[in-house]
Amino acid sequence: MSGENILALVQYRLQQADDAMRAGHVLLDQELFGDAVNRAYYAMFYAVLALLVTKQLGTSKHQGAISLFDREFVRAGVFDRELSAWLHMAFDMRLNADYKELVAISHDEVVMALQHATSFVSHVKSYLSQLLTEPSDTESQEG
Repeated sequence: MSGENILALVQYRLQQADDAMRAGHVLLDQELFGDAVNRAYYAMFYAVLALLVTKQLGTSKHQGAISLFDREFVRAGVFDRELSAWLHMAFDMRLNADYKELVAISHDEVVMALQHATSFVSHVKSYLSQLLTEPSDTESQEG
């Protein structure tokens, strides 16, 4: 994949993350807590997909994306384990909200999920901004 395609896909995934965050806040305001948790998780998931693009990795499964995030970015020391914990928690909350019966999600749980998602996406954006604006090895050798 060319550098331009990678950048375009990263930007697309980050826009999806931003859109999911905005939707999560709207749904929280409307007291649609299960749907808001879903959007908080998806904001994080799209941010993970943006990261994976930079390593030309991908998966069609959520667990696969989470595992790749842990392996490529958390174990490698790029991101703190706390971000991994937030991602796993959001994934579990989303599964419960979307698929379990008679699940009650509180306002406070949604607020926490959205706060974690906001921080998670912010960390990813900061990392990607640095990564994608640094000159490549060949550019620095030429200069």
